[in-house]
Amino acid sequence: MAVSLIPSPLLMTTLIFSCITLLLFPTIIESQQTGITRHYQFDVQMANVTRLCQTKSILTVNGQFPGPKIVAREGDRVIIRVVNHVAHNITLHWHGVRQLRSGWADGPAYITQCPIQTGQSYVYNFTIVGQRGTLWWHAHISWLRATLYGPIIILPKLGVPFPFTKPYKEVPLIFGEWWKADTEVVIKQALQTGGGPNVSDAYTINGLPGPLYNCSAQDTFKLKVKPGKTYLLRLINSALNDELFFSIANHSLTIVEVDAVYVKPFKTNTLIIAPGQTTNVLLTTNSNYPNANFFMEARPYVSGQATFDNSTVAGILEYENPKSLSSSSFNKKLPLFRPILPAINDTSFVTNFTKKLRSLANAQFPANVPQTVDQKFFFTIGLGLNPCAKNQTCQGPNGTRFAASINNVSFVMPNTALLQSHFSGKSRGVYASNFPIMPLMPFNYTGTPPNNTFVTNVTKVLVLPFNTSVELVMQDTSILGVESHPLHLHGFNFFVVGQGFGNYNPAKDSARFNLVDPVERNTVGVPAGGWVAIRFLADNPGVWFMHCHLEVHTSWGLKMAWLVLDGSLPNQKLPPPPSDLPKC
Repeated sequence: MAVSLIPSPLLMTTLIFSCITLLLFPTIIESQQTGITRHYQFDVQMANVTRLCQTKSILTVNGQFPGPKIVAREGDRVIIRVVNHVAHNITLHWHGVRQLRSGWADGPAYITQCPIQTGQSYVYNFTIVGQRGTLWWHAHISWLRATLYGPIIILPKLGVPFPFTKPYKEVPLIFGEWWKADTEVVIKQALQTGGGPNVSDAYTINGLPGPLYNCSAQDTFKLKVKPGKTYLLRLINSALNDELFFSIANHSLTIVEVDAVYVKPFKTNTLIIAPGQTTNVLLTTNSNYPNANFFMEARPYVSGQATFDNSTVAGILEYENPKSLSSSSFNKKLPLFRPILPAINDTSFVTNFTKKLRSLANAQFPANVPQTVDQKFFFTIGLGLNPCAKNQTCQGPNGTRFAASINNVSFVMPNTALLQSHFSGKSRGVYASNFPIMPLMPFNYTGTPPNNTFVTNVTKVLVLPFNTSVELVMQDTSILGVESHPLHLHGFNFFVVGQGFGNYNPAKDSARFNLVDPVERNTVGVPAGGWVAIRFLADNPGVWFMHCHLEVHTSWGLKMAWLVLDGSLPNQKLPPPPSDLPKC
């Protein structure tokens, strides 16, 4: 998964050299800024991969699955040239990167850019400002991120240590989902019939399903460790539609970071990680050789009523035997322990775990929570229905079609990119600027659903003046059943100042907000049958997507966009688009 980086001697020499070798190797260029410039070449191409005794052709970057690792330091500039060699339109998103004044590089199709068409290329160019930790990249069009994904490792600035024990080794663990079928066919069929999509056949760790699936023992991720060492595991949930519990048998984990933001460390045997989220944990191995091997397992947390992939992925934690002459082979004769994971519907575990997440909130890593807010918004988050077209049979409830919405608006993807339309002043006919700031028809959100559960299908954005401090409460609804929804906001981190169950009560619940050390992240779960409150500062001009990271819900319309206007100063304005920005 690693991508080699070539250090540079002199600025001009490297600039010339990188132009020649860019097609072959990622390169590094010295910069006049605080960091350096790192170049990557991403060729999107098909490759044959065999899993579960079946070979299929999948989309990859550079023929690798999972895709290449991007490594940078805080303050570095990253330039990634993406060339599309496949029949599908492509965009890539650098999930969690703030993209300060670089919205053209954010990547969601038809939001910040038109897709890269077959045979075309686009250069993503951004600087990593004030961030360090684990993020990830993935395709951001249809369901292509099923196989197009990889880690982003942001190291601290040179000479700046971690605020925790320096690890002996760092290891990315990426959770994914594997389909025997073509995922584009899966979602296309679901959208045609109005029913729920078929579920995956397996979960994976670093692309491998592991020994608990039929015909898969040979495709098992094995982590070989030494006794008495501390390892930093960089966990990423790239699954399309499932939140996951994760645990390692007979070992505890220390949570030190989520979504590339340090947290107050705490120990746990099990963690929960939603699609889109990252979690860094410290694993300290036993001081003595244990004469055993240990499963590392992940399986879904399920809060809704839809069908799901009820299976478990396993990797193996294997100790190097200091007395053994050979450390290359896995010793099958040793006992193999399995962890005890929570029940698949254990919402109380999820609640207790998320409540433990707190920002460091110290002098070096402050929690800059907006203490006052300029605008407050209340969004209902949940499923809904669309009527079935005439002369068609639909497979949703009572012959309807499944939909999903925010404030009953099921977002319709435009045919051209919102950011281009906004920047060029040609928004007429592309989007409206009157996204509702609260439900137009309030109801008992977690009680008896209203009689009319049909959604409105439109393309609307919510406009924010530059530097607006925002408080947003997201409320799950019981329409078609309560369910947890991991909401991801592009272009910003936010502070999770409160959460609870039932209907949000502004008079009572806001008084209990944590404005001192709330966790800061880019993807948060709206609790099943509950609400979550976030605050952020709209200090990044552009158009920023916000959507459920359960891909099926995004496909059904659980998404919207914030349009943050330019500020008055030059460094508060969005620069013009790059010359190679793809055209629709």
